Amino acid sequence: MAMDRVHEVDERVTLEEEFGSSCQTSPQDKREVVRELIRMIHTVESYEEYRGSQREECDKLFERLTLLLPFLEEIRDFEGQIPESSIECLMKLKKALSSAKKLLKTCHCGSKIYLAVESEAVMGRFYSVYERLSQALESMRYDDFGISDEEKQQVELLRLQFRRAKKRNVSQDMELTMDLMVALSTNDDRNADSASIERLGNKLGLRTVKDLEVETISVRKVVKERKGCYAEETRKIVGLLNKFRKFAGLEEIDPLMLKAQEKSTSLAIPNEFLCPITLEIMTDPVTVSTGQTYQRENIQHLLDSNCQTCPKTGKVLEHLSLAPNFALKNLIQEWCENNNFQLPKKEAPPKPKSPSDENDEKILSLIQDLSSSQLEVQRKAVKKIRMLSKENSENRTLIVNNGAIPPLVQLLSYPDTRIQEHAVTALLNLSIDETNKKLISKEDSIPAIIEILQNGSVGAKENSAAALFSLSMLDDNKEAIGSLKGIPPLIELLRNGTVRGKKDAITALFNLCCSEQNVRLATEAGIIAPLFQLVEKKNSEMVDEALSILLLLATHQDGRQEMGKLTFIETLVNLIRDGTPKNKECSVAVLHRLSTHNSNLMLAALQYGVYENLVDIAENGTDRGQRKAKSILQLMSKTEQIP
Repeated sequence: MAMDRVHEVDERVTLEEEFGSSCQTSPQDKREVVRELIRMIHTVESYEEYRGSQREECDKLFERLTLLLPFLEEIRDFEGQIPESSIECLMKLKKALSSAKKLLKTCHCGSKIYLAVESEAVMGRFYSVYERLSQALESMRYDDFGISDEEKQQVELLRLQFRRAKKRNVSQDMELTMDLMVALSTNDDRNADSASIERLGNKLGLRTVKDLEVETISVRKVVKERKGCYAEETRKIVGLLNKFRKFAGLEEIDPLMLKAQEKSTSLAIPNEFLCPITLEIMTDPVTVSTGQTYQRENIQHLLDSNCQTCPKTGKVLEHLSLAPNFALKNLIQEWCENNNFQLPKKEAPPKPKSPSDENDEKILSLIQDLSSSQLEVQRKAVKKIRMLSKENSENRTLIVNNGAIPPLVQLLSYPDTRIQEHAVTALLNLSIDETNKKLISKEDSIPAIIEILQNGSVGAKENSAAALFSLSMLDDNKEAIGSLKGIPPLIELLRNGTVRGKKDAITALFNLCCSEQNVRLATEAGIIAPLFQLVEKKNSEMVDEALSILLLLATHQDGRQEMGKLTFIETLVNLIRDGTPKNKECSVAVLHRLSTHNSNLMLAALQYGVYENLVDIAENGTDRGQRKAKSILQLMSKTEQIP
């Protein structure tokens, strides 16, 4: 999936940075290097679980690191003299292990949003770690360390595993990927977007106020580490965090979390004056039982939401008392006076709302009104259920548990365009939950949704497309939507719909084209032409999404044949030269797939001047862009057609 991805903060260090200005070590230092390597692996053992979609990768890396322990213990126990050159090999291994440790720590306690939004960049870090570990083990001189033959074989096998791991493709969580695309590409409060936000929150484990406050601290750490670099990508992470906070009824934070720093470009606020939760200067500092100090309203808000752990240390609070830190408060006030700095006035963030008992009764009454014989009663009831299903998960649970899905599905075929639109949108909101997807599908809703997509009002068409996307998360529904001829009206919406309608259509079409059967159906239905049009409009917000679908279609021979037009190859080359970093990455991926099956298309790209641009991307592009560009260059070298 063509999700936005950026380079991670470079954690690479030189030998001098890691071990001092010189690589010369004393005999005692040599033993300490080995002991430090062992300590690193034992530290990683303390990471009980990992976040994000990289859990499986983390587990595999951890297991392989532990296999190094017997090897390192043999070196530790070796009594002979170790040559300086072999010590440098150990230092190289230490550098690689340090990178692995930092990566696993990020996946253990880092920002969940960062790990999801920049999943490909994180995988790029894994590839880098595998490369360093493989190279470090390859340079080892076993005889200098007195390593046994048995352990030599084990380490060599491990080295081969690291080398092979660099080339492994990792499967994506498609629903997570698609929800991220929707959340990152929209800025309004429409129902479909709220559905994606809640579904994302459930998948990322950001369900409660406590979860979000802890995540806010993690995101702030990402911002701080980047020191202003990758501003556009960082805004996306912070923007998504704000969507989660807004959805939970929390106050949004500054887009780049730099309010305090922006007070004066020449004035640096001491770190100890900043609240760890918001990174803003404290006006009423209080200390909790762990000894950490926070702004009173920030920590109190966490305590009120049943959080009983210290956000900074993660330790359980022995008591919930807050002790005023008068000494720190006086220091802050004195510093502000001396530096002519005005303290901000803060208001406590609003508390999340919860449905009342009266709301329960109201929902039950509305569901009964869905089957009323009076048109206006039905219309008001379905409209209200649509709005309630958008508000929160408690409402959705009540709506489904009280039997709303069957009458809502029946209303899809009602000869009233407003009722149709409200019904399909309510079902879209309810489909956030996986169980609800299955219940809605069992009521044979897909044919009626496709009918609205073909003949409904503008708003109904848009939300029907979004509903088909949501239901297509179930694999059986992908094929059902395709076989029930749901793809052609989606293509028509992509061709002639509003901007929002086109976004809904392209999102649904991408998900449907993950099915091989639907790739053929979409190609036959003429999907490639409108995708070409989007790609040619370089300022379009949907260029990357269009390229991502084209990449899927390129797995089919008919799709590749239509994409082989020289005008399209020229457009790809233009994007590779002048597009955004993401445009370049996606265009290179499409060109790579086409070139793999047809070398003539690669030669055509060469004629349009793609070579120098590929060299540039191979050196300076995104992680995925670099890999694809290098692969194309290798293909070119084999054909001996490089200018």
